Amino acid sequence: MTTPPLSARWVRFAHDGGTGYGTLDNDSIHIHRGDMFSAPVATNQHLPLASVTCLMPTVPGKVIALWNNFVALGEKLGLTAPPEPLYFLKSPNSFANPGDIIRKPHADGKVVYEGELGIVIGTIATAVTEAEAMSHVFGYTCANDVTMAEILNRDATFPQWVRAKGFDTFCPMGPTIATGLDPSTLVVKTTLNGDVRQNYPISDMRFSVAQLVSLISADMTLFPGDVILCGTSVGVGSMKPGSDVEIEINGIGKLCNRFE
Repeated sequence: MTTPPLSARWVRFAHDGGTGYGTLDNDSIHIHRGDMFSAPVATNQHLPLASVTCLMPTVPGKVIALWNNFVALGEKLGLTAPPEPLYFLKSPNSFANPGDIIRKPHADGKVVYEGELGIVIGTIATAVTEAEAMSHVFGYTCANDVTMAEILNRDATFPQWVRAKGFDTFCPMGPTIATGLDPSTLVVKTTLNGDVRQNYPISDMRFSVAQLVSLISADMTLFPGDVILCGTSVGVGSMKPGSDVEIEINGIGKLCNRFE
């Protein structure tokens, strides 16, 4: 058995009634044992990717999602730059796998896609400095921060972030966690029914990955497997039932889901 590479794409999968994880090498999964976030060990076993069902690459205790973290979208909406990260939580019932159906809520209303980069935490982080922050990052994944938009401000006395963002299946993640990437070089591309709707650089973030991890960890402890969604940029739009939405980031892969 060998130790895993520093630069890799990690996947979780279902196979023969069980679940496992490993690193992706073209169309083959190199199976690992132990804790993905704490000294995973490579075995001599491999599985064809086509023989498994891909799952969310992590099962987070919490998903933290940013608002107004991209300059281009903030300027388009006339928002001032916040002095600190503005964020909310996505509820566990909203988590969904690659390929899962994003289910339309029972209530009618505008449902929008938001293609985003997800930061996956690898080690416990409590009030870490910006200089220390990157040592607590395991890698990066794709996510779709689905939102029932008109619920947000329907009640003038109470912005409904949790409800609008927390419907079942409203947070697909995957297909991999990529390690060894420089997030500042990444580009998020969102495609709806074959048409590119978002194509924006992570370098446009108001708060960098290190700043987000540091500042959020000062508020709440981040645990291995937790995910911070970096926020989204221009091109957010509505989905109609029957739509196919894809979030793609080079080096990570393509997250594909259908809205029904």
